[in-house]
Amino acid sequence: MTETRPGSSMGPLITIITVFFFWGFVAASNGIFIPFCKAHFNLNQLQSQLVDTAFYAAYFIGSLILWASSRILRMDLLNKIGYRNGIIYGLAISTLGALSMIPALNSGSFNLILGAFFIIALGFSLQQTSAQPFVIALGNPESGAHRLNLAGGVNSFGTLLGPILVSFVLFGNLQTGGAEATLSNVDTVYYILAAVFVAAMLLLGFSKLPAIRHEENIESGLGALKFPQLRWGMLAIFIYVGVEVSIQSNLGALLKLPEFGGYTEAEMSPFISLYWGSLMIGRWTAALSAFKLKDLTRKFLQVALPFIAFGLVLLANVLRGSSIDHLGMYAICVALMIIAFRFTNEKPVQMLKVFSMMGMTAMIIGMLTTGMISVMAFISGGLFCSILWPCIFPLSIAGLGKYTSQGSALLIMMILGGAIIPPLQGYIADISDIHTSYWVTVICFAYLAWYAVKTNSLLKKQGIDFDKTVAGQN
Repeated sequence: MTETRPGSSMGPLITIITVFFFWGFVAASNGIFIPFCKAHFNLNQLQSQLVDTAFYAAYFIGSLILWASSRILRMDLLNKIGYRNGIIYGLAISTLGALSMIPALNSGSFNLILGAFFIIALGFSLQQTSAQPFVIALGNPESGAHRLNLAGGVNSFGTLLGPILVSFVLFGNLQTGGAEATLSNVDTVYYILAAVFVAAMLLLGFSKLPAIRHEENIESGLGALKFPQLRWGMLAIFIYVGVEVSIQSNLGALLKLPEFGGYTEAEMSPFISLYWGSLMIGRWTAALSAFKLKDLTRKFLQVALPFIAFGLVLLANVLRGSSIDHLGMYAICVALMIIAFRFTNEKPVQMLKVFSMMGMTAMIIGMLTTGMISVMAFISGGLFCSILWPCIFPLSIAGLGKYTSQGSALLIMMILGGAIIPPLQGYIADISDIHTSYWVTVICFAYLAWYAVKTNSLLKKQGIDFDKTVAGQN
């Protein structure tokens, strides 16, 4: 294997993670768009979750095409076209999808709308398969989790703004009473998305990024799948994406119930934005490790930064015209997350185990209560999901060597979990009730806690003590 690897330059890293913003913006906006589709097309809960199915199934199909092509052609297609070009081509596909949404909406066909979502996410699949290993390769692989947390922080800023801005375009300013969402308003959303995708293409096209290549011959046999950490990691990514998406995708139906507030679609954006803002709070805190900071400074920021990020979530909702009367109590959840960060000492395996267990506990509390305590418990799932991807991804490709690109494509393929688990929860909600359906999320978090322990053991047998290596770099 030969490779061109840059140092830990922040310039290329900042450039490449701009696309992470758009993934978060669109994915989080689905939480506002799903209730709109449910009402506009008179759908049941299972049918409304098909928006997520179309969106996240595209990740599976796109990554499957890349992986299968590499196996058939015995060459790494991403190496052939280059990681940067892979992201640019992906943005072009997403632009096409955003523009196709406009005639799909005006046709009145829910199936065509699902097709447009599929095309947007197909582009995202190529972007993610290119960008994730690129970020890890911009420095020591063992500290890749810290750089992915930084990228995830940018992603989460998109998830914070997405529901708020999309809700504003659809419903107007709530301080003036709001308005009924119209197809014209939805068209505006996708014209804007197409424009920002093109802007991102131009930014990357004119940026000077380092060349990162793994020269490899694709051998016959299992390839990357022969590594058990990757196989278990694929299931972990499947479940992680599924639970992250499912918590918020079904939250709209929960919030409509009188015992959980009886909110309308126009009034839900503060809660949806707080959920995605929770991901930002956690990832911004974890991203501190990507910077060279004095120990005292890091400890101070680990406490201050989460509350600053929480304040930004509240401010964004105030500017949107939304009421934040019920959101102040969420500071307790933020404080618990800070304690978890201090306890795990920024070690990926420990963080994955502890945050998964806390996520499971939060879901159980939400199941056993009603009212705002239950809502806040479910929303706190965002805090405990926040650092899971940046922990799972590097652990899954640790030790893969020349199979790293294959492994990355297979992991991105498992974003399929976002297409399967939300409608599964929606089906359980249809046959029981939406509150009971959240047992699905409890099971998901339980697996992720087990995965942390299992993979740590597997890597140690291969001579890789992941947490010890990362701790030695801090």
